[in-house]
Amino acid sequence: MSYQEFDFSGGEDIVDQVYRFTTGLQWEDAPQEVRERVKLLLLDLCGVLACGRDTPVSGIIRDFAAEQFGAGTARARLPFDGREVSPAGAALATGMSIDSIDAHDGHLLVKGHIGCGALAALLAYADDLGIDDGRELLATLLVGYELGARFGRALHESPDTAAQYHSSGAWVSLVCAAMGARLMGLDRDTFRHALGIAEYHGPRALMLKVTWHPSMLKDSSGWGAMAGVSAAYLARAGFTGAPVILLENRHLQHYWGDLGDNWETMGQYVKPQPVCRWAQPPVEAVTALMQRHAIDHREIEAIEVETFEEACRLSVEPPRDTEQAQYNVAYPLAAQLLRGRVGVAEVSDAALFADADILRLMACVEMRRGAAFDALFPAVRQARVRIRLRGGEELDSGATAARGDPDSMLDAAQFRAKFDALAERRLDAAARDAVAAAVATLDGTAGAWQRLRQLLGAPESP
Repeated sequence: MSYQEFDFSGGEDIVDQVYRFTTGLQWEDAPQEVRERVKLLLLDLCGVLACGRDTPVSGIIRDFAAEQFGAGTARARLPFDGREVSPAGAALATGMSIDSIDAHDGHLLVKGHIGCGALAALLAYADDLGIDDGRELLATLLVGYELGARFGRALHESPDTAAQYHSSGAWVSLVCAAMGARLMGLDRDTFRHALGIAEYHGPRALMLKVTWHPSMLKDSSGWGAMAGVSAAYLARAGFTGAPVILLENRHLQHYWGDLGDNWETMGQYVKPQPVCRWAQPPVEAVTALMQRHAIDHREIEAIEVETFEEACRLSVEPPRDTEQAQYNVAYPLAAQLLRGRVGVAEVSDAALFADADILRLMACVEMRRGAAFDALFPAVRQARVRIRLRGGEELDSGATAARGDPDSMLDAAQFRAKFDALAERRLDAAARDAVAAAVATLDGTAGAWQRLRQLLGAPESP
């Protein structure tokens, strides 16, 4: 449909409602289980950020931010770097550093990632605005999760807004602008302008382009965070934006009716492995088979993976870099069969990419689209793996979903174990304990945010 055909009747009321939620939500307003989940998600993101700091993507983008987004009167620190840049530059670099390790949380129905861009923006705003109230910052992060789940669905579930599947940056820009409006204390009309600017300037990137051609582009979360943070500062300065289609278009207004009643944050998933979520049901299926059978990888003759169409579009070619390893089905399956795990080392080890056993196992993989799995996607993501051994025995996993979905969420101990595994290269045991303690007490201990920011902001050790 053309822009002239959009119906914005009733849009003013929706803007009012979303503005009141965004600026008025108090930490205590959310149920206890939601508050606890937000803190676990924050700990998880801190681990991904610590791990992502050492990727080639992070090094390039942090240098780029320092060169091209220098600090003026507004400034924020680059995590695990120490250099000060503009808040927009910090959001860009932090978001892309998190995004460089595909281990961050996501939302099933959104088919994308909220926390990556939201945390990047939160750290930048808190630095520049001098906000260290842990309860306020947690409430702002919760606002980001709740808005993001709706902005993403509004973009993807209506032909009025996007005919193709777009990256998270396309809608997380609005999330980051809204978070800034709250922290800056913007009035209702300026809030609307901030969202309108972010919607217009957010990256409308085609996600399947990167699925088919893995590269450093990833999910454009950093670029979306940069656009959203820029939008909030621009609106504060008087820059104006157009109506917000994802809020005000009448055909999309139903997404906003349950704000504050239905907590979409509980619909987040968490990844046990640092690879594309679409590849994780097959990895989980192989793991289950390995637990039930003593599989000698040298005896494997064929591996059939039946799953939904989008997962079938992931690469099965031998990876040459970490991006290609993370957006792959055959590679993590082979790594799991050979090493019994898919962790940061497995997606970072260039020698493993060319290992003869890995290459042989990858060559055994055949992808098959399953209509039953297509019908369940995106609310349910499953795969079935059948392994045929040289002696003729066939092993069948049955339909398998990945751990970490809302109905199979990791417990607190598993969150901590994942955080430790991700962060151990950059943070020693004492520092990891300190990060976990700071996150756990953000809503009850004075100085917890300053301590957390200090731990996340420390420059590289010599």
